[in-house]
Amino acid sequence: MIVRQRIIYSGRVQGVGFRATAMSIARSFAVAGWVRNRPDGSVELWAEGETVEVDRFLQAIRDHWGDAIDGEECEKQEPSGHERFEVRR
Repeated sequence: MIVRQRIIYSGRVQGVGFRATAMSIARSFAVAGWVRNRPDGSVELWAEGETVEVDRFLQAIRDHWGDAIDGEECEKQEPSGHERFEVRR
């Protein structure tokens, strides 16, 4: 089943390579989507793919960043058919 999730990460997530790391981690999973900084200091990430791949990708993000992430707001969305993972500005 294809799913899409929108996640807002808060904490020490800007100016630390979060977006580049998310892009690098995404290459290890069959996921598409994007990641970008938000003006309020949080990071927004959209991930789309098979449920198990999206779940494993998001867990890898958590595992890598650990205590740098103070909060994580998740919202399920309808899949969009996005084909690759990218960093947005």
